[in-house]
Amino acid sequence: MKTKAVRLYGKNDLRLEEFDLPEMQEDEILAHIVTDGICMSSYKAAIQGADHKRVPDNVAENPIIIGHELSGEIIKVGEKWKDRYYPGQKFSIQTALNQKDDPYAAPGYSFPYIGGSATYVIIPNIVMELGCLLTFESDSFFYGSLAEPMSCIVGAFRGNYHMTPGSYDHHMGVKDGGNMAILAGVGPMGLGAIDYALHNERKPKLLVVTDINEERLARAASIYTVEDAAKQGTRLVYVNTSSPDRGIDYLMSLTDGKGYDDVFVFAPVKQVVEMGDQILGYDGCLNFFAGPSDKSFSANVNFYDIHYNSKHIVGTSGGNTEDMNISLNMMGKGLINPTSMITHIGGLNSVAETTINLPNIPGGKKLVYTNIDMELTAIKDFRELGKNDPVFAKLADIVESNNGLWCAEAEKYLLANSKPI
Repeated sequence: MKTKAVRLYGKNDLRLEEFDLPEMQEDEILAHIVTDGICMSSYKAAIQGADHKRVPDNVAENPIIIGHELSGEIIKVGEKWKDRYYPGQKFSIQTALNQKDDPYAAPGYSFPYIGGSATYVIIPNIVMELGCLLTFESDSFFYGSLAEPMSCIVGAFRGNYHMTPGSYDHHMGVKDGGNMAILAGVGPMGLGAIDYALHNERKPKLLVVTDINEERLARAASIYTVEDAAKQGTRLVYVNTSSPDRGIDYLMSLTDGKGYDDVFVFAPVKQVVEMGDQILGYDGCLNFFAGPSDKSFSANVNFYDIHYNSKHIVGTSGGNTEDMNISLNMMGKGLINPTSMITHIGGLNSVAETTINLPNIPGGKKLVYTNIDMELTAIKDFRELGKNDPVFAKLADIVESNNGLWCAEAEKYLLANSKPI
């Protein structure tokens, strides 16, 4: 079977190509990809090429299909897996396989015939063996693509820890009823973190979300409102820390000087990390969530406080299969709705350019529909484009009736009315 896919050959070398997939084996699965999210992790792989720890050294001769926030439909199941999977199931994949013999290998980084930026793929046996092919029930495919980034957030919340005074017992997870801060927190992943903080079982009594971009803060506040947070039992405060009177002293005042139990840093910026360190309270846990591309990135940390105030610093990178199942289950039950992450829609033809230029493209998550031909387009621009294009006019009507957010109705209309690639 032929597939169209964006393949990585080396540093800044992404190519949209059509080629033949190999014959599916009895322990493999043939699948149709429908959506894929473009992630900063893919950008890092694209600019680093073979220097990236997950990309094979011989990628120039054996290119890999990029994209790891994939969702699609199972087409054909090999004999080995017929009792577990069947054609027609919607699926997503936990790409952090964590194989014992090759811990860095992952779909979207390391494999020649599976990745999110493709029309059809062959899912190798190892994905099923490790329980990383996850099926889900939904009327939309894009939730499967959002499950992977949401799993990273779930993993971060579960990866924080606190101590019992006078003992060495570690209690995993954020503090229930504590003070929480999400710094640089209104990007796509920060929005997902706000959603999860407000709707998971362990809710903070105070949630402070900071950024230096007033427009992005306003968008976040319109989606996750102070009023709705109060209904969940959480005091939600948005803070623009670019204001001189909204710095560390102000953030501490919101906690009556006690500091924060859980702080998440969503930007690899020295000043943001140091702010997080300075606002931690006793037994506070700082999670450095944002992965830097600079291997020498560092920031000043107060080791006096680490020693005497029992502060902790952790870093989480990605989520595991359990985290992803939690994400899928919560989305399926309507407990979280991370569509707030999505600000742009595109087709497979837009993947290469978007991935290479991702840091320079404003907005949040870029969602790709891999079977259509469509330039990357901001959702907020649908109405203007609709003056000359009835498809965008209808999409604008749909999303505007849904608080400006992407939704199942928009997906169905796009798939039915877009130009195939």
